[in-house]
Amino acid sequence: MTTKSQTRNLQGNYACALGAIAAGCRFFAGYPITPSSEVAEGMARELPKVDGVFIQMEDEIASMGAILGASMGGAKAMTATSGPGFSLKQENLGYGSMAEVPCVVINVMRGGPSTGMPTRPAQADIMQSRWGSHGDRPVIVLTPASVAEVYSETIRAFNLSEALRTPVVLLIDEVIGHLVETVELPEKVETIERKWANGKTKNFLPFEADEGLVPLMVRPGDGHRIHTTGLTHAENGFPTQEPGKVNEVMDRLLGKVDHHIDLVESYETVDCDDAEVLLVAYGISARAARSAVRKAREKGIKAGLFRPITLWPFPESAFRKAAAKASSVLVPEMNAGQLCLEIERLRPDGAKVISMPRIDGEPIAPVDIEDKIASLVKKGKK
Repeated sequence: MTTKSQTRNLQGNYACALGAIAAGCRFFAGYPITPSSEVAEGMARELPKVDGVFIQMEDEIASMGAILGASMGGAKAMTATSGPGFSLKQENLGYGSMAEVPCVVINVMRGGPSTGMPTRPAQADIMQSRWGSHGDRPVIVLTPASVAEVYSETIRAFNLSEALRTPVVLLIDEVIGHLVETVELPEKVETIERKWANGKTKNFLPFEADEGLVPLMVRPGDGHRIHTTGLTHAENGFPTQEPGKVNEVMDRLLGKVDHHIDLVESYETVDCDDAEVLLVAYGISARAARSAVRKAREKGIKAGLFRPITLWPFPESAFRKAAAKASSVLVPEMNAGQLCLEIERLRPDGAKVISMPRIDGEPIAPVDIEDKIASLVKKGKK
């Protein structure tokens, strides 16, 4: 729900900070790292205005632990990092998933591996965001493609995290993070607040869930007893290795995202109804792809764009519908071909999936995608 709005020129990273504040974030713990540092700088400026707390931690592991603790204490919490720091957060991301602790993790992606290219853009953390932490776990990952969307998707990340009691990751490539655009910021935004346990305290089961599969959270000091652990635990919170109970718990954990898929899933389609060449792209690559689709259409080529905004879980049904008439599916991305593997799995019968990777620290230009579309059409006519 929105009312009045204000127009501002904002950098993507700062828009992330403002979106977090608007969503109700009141605790940030992080460590400066290029190219995400402006998120932390923004939170350092904005949190004191709303009686929030900013802490610069000694490293990324501690940062992740701090926001989990703050969230369990009742605060909406966030951290921000880039590639190497995101690697260090994986163990505690898994803990947050198992203990069902809502929080938001921002990853402004840069070139890798290792120290890589700290000031150059990449989109190479998308598989890590899905599979980086060990074990099977619920995963929600969002990928904005504009400064305005950084703002709105940061808010949505908090809403999903609070509604489903799980960490949510926002992947922003360096170009979007440092891009400055004119943005309309609504005066009010719609937020989702976590549901707290109330009523009986005797024989209370802190991980008992209703048909929505999301248990109520315990507010510290309100009399409800809770045991929190990263071990597989029963409804009472205590560890269990009883196969039937473990299966029940894991089914609920993994099923709660799918159970609320209408809330989680988000995507954009451009000219997909009759697309014979379908592009699948996200972040800054999607903006180049959109331009290429427009140019192709001007030349009479039936091109379209499918853009996942929710990257994980990938919007499979929507993609299959968008690709129904495609003979070629082109995947331009700033990595060695990561999402292309997922598209191969989902491709329609008879369609060919073509990877268009770039790993040199430069964005993919619209003209490069235009040329690739033209070459695919030319091959198809032979």
